[in-house]
Amino acid sequence: MGKDVIIACDFSSAEETYAFLDQFEEKPFVKIGMELFYAEGPQIVREIKARGHRIFLDLKLHDIPNTVGKAMRVLAGLDVDMCNVHAAGTSKMMEAAIQGLSEGTKCGQKRPILIAVTQLTSTGQEQLEEELLIHQPMEEVVSSYAATVKQAGLDGVVCSPLESPSVHEALGTEFLTVTPGVRLAGDEKGDQKRVTTPAKAKELGSDYIVVGRSITAAEDPVAAYEQCRREFCD
Repeated sequence: MGKDVIIACDFSSAEETYAFLDQFEEKPFVKIGMELFYAEGPQIVREIKARGHRIFLDLKLHDIPNTVGKAMRVLAGLDVDMCNVHAAGTSKMMEAAIQGLSEGTKCGQKRPILIAVTQLTSTGQEQLEEELLIHQPMEEVVSSYAATVKQAGLDGVVCSPLESPSVHEALGTEFLTVTPGVRLAGDEKGDQKRVTTPAKAKELGSDYIVVGRSITAAEDPVAAYEQCRREFCD
């Protein structure tokens, strides 16, 4: 499976999103997160898919197994390429998620990639210990969550690029690491804490990188996207 750059379309309206995407001749892989999905609903997914883009629907489901399973069955009908849950929901929830996603996938179509969030890239070691009461090092926590994710039958995890090596070492290179917290050199980190550049993420073994403001807030988003692809994919 080839590496790819996913653009985080963290916009608040369909109009803003379409204006951004219309700048691109090719059809980049895009992430639709909570802000855009909650503003526009499922129709935004259908429209962007109809325009030829692959879609990572980033809703991070986290609820009781029955609810997540039913929700995934519905999301499968949107024909997205990737979606996710929170690993903290436990193995039973993740097993229900992949079962629902499989049941909702149309006959003859490939099931969307299902990944699980380990720890948010905005979470640091201090918050892990003081607020979440988890006292192991971040890398160990992510690796432990990832092992549970794989055992539940999912395809990979969302983690920082910094944790990709340990995840792949423990669980194999076919187990995907989808890594946000990626910025071009010199760009502001914003609210992210565990960050790298696209080139560093490639070196660390990320399978997909999710890039937001380094592309969406750039003076020339197309040029910024192409730079990310050169650093990460070539």
